[in-house]
Amino acid sequence: MSDSLVSRVVNQVLLEKSLHDFYAHNETCKGWETNIVTQPNAVKKIVECGADRIAAGLGVGENLPDMELARKIDHTLLKQEATVDEIVKLCNEAAKYQFASVCVNPCHVALCYSMLKDTPVKVCTVIGFPLGATTTQVKRMEAEQAIKNGAQEIDMVINIGWLKSRQYDLVFNDVQQVVLAGKNQRVVTKVILETCLLTDEEKVEACIICKKAGADFVKTSTGFSKGGATAGDIALMKYVVGSSVGVKASGGIRTREDAETMVAHGADRIGASASVKIVLNDASSAGGSY
Repeated sequence: MSDSLVSRVVNQVLLEKSLHDFYAHNETCKGWETNIVTQPNAVKKIVECGADRIAAGLGVGENLPDMELARKIDHTLLKQEATVDEIVKLCNEAAKYQFASVCVNPCHVALCYSMLKDTPVKVCTVIGFPLGATTTQVKRMEAEQAIKNGAQEIDMVINIGWLKSRQYDLVFNDVQQVVLAGKNQRVVTKVILETCLLTDEEKVEACIICKKAGADFVKTSTGFSKGGATAGDIALMKYVVGSSVGVKASGGIRTREDAETMVAHGADRIGASASVKIVLNDASSAGGSY
């Protein structure tokens, strides 16, 4: 993609974002806005606006308002210090509320699969996480092993250094190899761009590469770098990939306003550790990164 075309794409997205912000602050356009934290129906409205799933962390309790909503949630626990007991709890919660998936580190995939194989809950894991700097061969082998152990969704991290060095053929092959490992087994592949480390032009190039490589989703962040999702990043990514590829906002999404803004700007899924606030209508807990 030429630099001039990339610039035009970026400028168009910024223009559309400005128009959206105008309408979002116009009193006549606020009827659909509801507090996700204090109003359970608000999350339903996010789904109605086009979100395929809402990712949430450990800790969903007894007041889950809607089982249909639960089936759109990726129940996530990726912190390094997560214990086996916490993973077991994650799976028990996912089975009880029939979440779409649990998202865990690769070492926990087999355990999660053994606990969830007789339920509709899928097992999702991360590949090349969180740096994306392992070799392509290692990423593919890691994905294949995870799939063999029971993973049904893969979140891989793009090679950021190659992207910034404009080694686009290497980046394409890196993504495609993991995508192929997944597609052979009908496994969904999401590619984490770590947008806080990229320029707008690099985000555009990354999205184009991921789309050409056959990825099912592009995702903003690991939650382990220096920044998370922004509305501008979501709008830009969605503009580039269109409707054929999903966009997932993750990292730093802790409040109703955060989630609502991301969905309004084009997010198909929301990755958040503040699941209690979003799903249980609990404004008392503070969420962090994954």
